[in-house]
Amino acid sequence: MFTATDITADVILNAYHQGIFPMAESIDSPYVNFYKPEMRGQLSIKDIHIPKKLMRTLKKKPYEITINTAFETIVKECANPSIKTESRETSWINPIIHDVFLELHNQGHAHSVECWHYDDNNERTLAGGLYGLAIGQIFCGESMVSLKQDASKIALINLCARLYSAGFTVLDTQFVNDHLEQFGVYEIPQAKYDELLKTEPYKSADFLLKDIPARKILKDYLEMRRTR
Repeated sequence: MFTATDITADVILNAYHQGIFPMAESIDSPYVNFYKPEMRGQLSIKDIHIPKKLMRTLKKKPYEITINTAFETIVKECANPSIKTESRETSWINPIIHDVFLELHNQGHAHSVECWHYDDNNERTLAGGLYGLAIGQIFCGESMVSLKQDASKIALINLCARLYSAGFTVLDTQFVNDHLEQFGVYEIPQAKYDELLKTEPYKSADFLLKDIPARKILKDYLEMRRTR
């Protein structure tokens, strides 16, 4: 078990380069443990399964999509014990995880995708989103949350669109769960993931894609999938 004094941004980055990731037993835990499972959850960036109902929702463009505009809020909502998520019953994001990922975000390593809802008065509220860590061409998905219908799912598809356009090759989910099965999650042996870690973190990828609107990134991605 590790305490806050043990956990720095450099420690976390080094761990991810070795295929190891941190989790707390609960939001109230004063400790963090590190994990390296024998089998590794993965999602295909190019061929993630998009359920038909979700595809219809995507085409309606129910939310505005942004990146890195509410990173800390997304982390806090992912950890919020009062919000029931589709992928977990309790939160593994304690204050240590919160603080170190905020530091990683400030350093440009961790990113968020946000979905925003506009009401009839044009007031904008956060509908949900996700966050994760980028190391080279690998994106390690950490957690997602929906505050409104399908927001985390829409954030995930927008994430894949961005990763595809940005040149990422790996979307690591760490574990497999029932929620991710609808998107075609699969497992690879940790040994195979370790082989990817020898090359992919040292290749460049541009998560930010500055000056390219999120809607265009998604539109181009869906068009690619439709025409190939």
